[in-house]
Amino acid sequence: WLINLYTKGDYIITPTPYSKGLLQSYGISIPIKAISNGVDLKQFNPTEEQIRMFINEYNIKSNEVIIISVGWLFERKGFDTFVEVAEKLPDYKFMWFGDVKLSRPTKKIKTLLDKLPSNVILPGYVSGDIIKGAYGRSNVFFFPSREETEGIVVLEALACKCNILLRDIPVFSKWLENGVNCYKGNNTDDFVELINKIVLGKSPSLVNKGYEVAKERELSRIGKELLEVYEETLRL
Repeated sequence: WLINLYTKGDYIITPTPYSKGLLQSYGISIPIKAISNGVDLKQFNPTEEQIRMFINEYNIKSNEVIIISVGWLFERKGFDTFVEVAEKLPDYKFMWFGDVKLSRPTKKIKTLLDKLPSNVILPGYVSGDIIKGAYGRSNVFFFPSREETEGIVVLEALACKCNILLRDIPVFSKWLENGVNCYKGNNTDDFVELINKIVLGKSPSLVNKGYEVAKERELSRIGKELLEVYEETLRL
């Protein structure tokens, strides 16, 4: 039924070349264009005040290493991997922002929630100044998701000039390059090693190159791309 729904349109907009390829593999013949969801660079630009608000809200010490992630507490999002990595790095504080109840955790996730390591903190869903401050104060934005169509929170983290660590999955292959504008790993051991290297300065910061990726997806640019599609659709 979903494919049938797609074919009712005149034009399909999807966030990445990866998701465009998936749609094309279904045999959909109407025009498809990959246009990022985009990110507001003015909004996701943590101020010192926002960082202080985050620090005060969670009593973050100046010497604490903070590893954050944002999203639903799903296995697909890699929450289980996040916890496994935290267990192996007990000296670092791991914070996953996302509503626990609305995530409707599976049996596996519930089991993890019942015995979380002491260095894992679940603040729940947090928005506004606090989450922007979290991006700004974090040492690493760690996103071990197993499947995405783009990953809006990754765009937010890039805009906030975070050091980014991702699972090496196809959706990121066309626009995020390992060792250039982000770091990528494949399993728990990879992630543990990479986080340590980033935190200890053994791997260089890639935040400036990452920010260039966010700039390419700034909302005003995305708006122009969308306008072109709308105008083209009207001519069909």
